[in-house]
Amino acid sequence: MTSQPSHLTTHLLTHLSTTKNLHPSPQWLTAFMTTQKPTTPLPALAQTALFRLLSSDISTTLSTTDPQTCLPSDIHNVNIKERRLPGPIALQLLGIEDMSKSRWEQIEAIEALERGEGTKGREIIRVTATEEENNDSEGVGKRGGGPHKLTLQDARGNCVYGIELTGIKGVELGMSIGCKMVVKNAVVARGVVLMDPGNTTILGGKIEGLHKAWKENRKAELKAAIEAAERSAMSTNAN
Repeated sequence: MTSQPSHLTTHLLTHLSTTKNLHPSPQWLTAFMTTQKPTTPLPALAQTALFRLLSSDISTTLSTTDPQTCLPSDIHNVNIKERRLPGPIALQLLGIEDMSKSRWEQIEAIEALERGEGTKGREIIRVTATEEENNDSEGVGKRGGGPHKLTLQDARGNCVYGIELTGIKGVELGMSIGCKMVVKNAVVARGVVLMDPGNTTILGGKIEGLHKAWKENRKAELKAAIEAAERSAMSTNAN
């Protein structure tokens, strides 16, 4: 494939960084541009590049040269009572927990999503394939609840917990693992990012392999935790 004009590459990089706060690495950007036709207009290039970034692992696609776009190396230091992340920092979702639901309720919610069911109020509804595609960036099978606890990862591979202080559109138990989001000017309290609609923007996306593995492993983890709690309760009662 013929190489792209350098000005087009520059325009694409500027577009992604200014509109989505995504900063592709030079290696990824070069590889991507070599797969595109030289006559492809910028809007089409930008749309294709965004789709690929949202469906890939940001630890292999985004630049880590600017420390402001990554989590601090000591993000988990619980001795730091409070600090602020200026950002913007692109993160991807590795796990999510609805803190308002019991373990059994979370298992039931995951199984309902696997059956293609969601809830509208207290009514169970069937989510069609078309609806799933249209709502993929926000997740499907909206079940309410919250606040949610999220496991997040930055481009350097650093992981951190985030807590949803107030409801954020698109954050729910049915959202896709690998979903990308950007946090800006967020407070970190003793190693936990405090998230709200004012400092968190959901971009969407999904990493298929991670999403499938998480659903399978999450149910097993929840069931194991329930069984362990039951054994502990029986042991306590026996004593």
